[in-house]
Amino acid sequence: MDNPKTDTEALNQEIINKIKPSMPKKELLYDLSDFFKVMGDSTRIQLLWALEESELCVGELSAILDMTKSAVSHQLKVLRTAKLVRSQKRGKNVYYSLNDEHVQTIVKMALEHVCE
Repeated sequence: MDNPKTDTEALNQEIINKIKPSMPKKELLYDLSDFFKVMGDSTRIQLLWALEESELCVGELSAILDMTKSAVSHQLKVLRTAKLVRSQKRGKNVYYSLNDEHVQTIVKMALEHVCE
């Protein structure tokens, strides 16, 4: 296996010294990678898009996405665990909404990028 330190002919040590100290810690980058894995599912993106419009319960989300309540609930659990949505129980129903404005911004910016 090649030694990564000698794998390239032209190393610009000045750039390396500038960038390397400002790199986030690996653990944080792993968390960021996990975030994008959660965002990388089309069903979860649809749920986030719907929740951007309104606070909704599982039944409403199920009707909007034409999916079973069980499948929607499973995806909502993933989104809750990733802190992208929050839930609030009212009577017999649990209503879901985006956790904060960052989630909405990320989804909108990603869509803008894809549309370019």
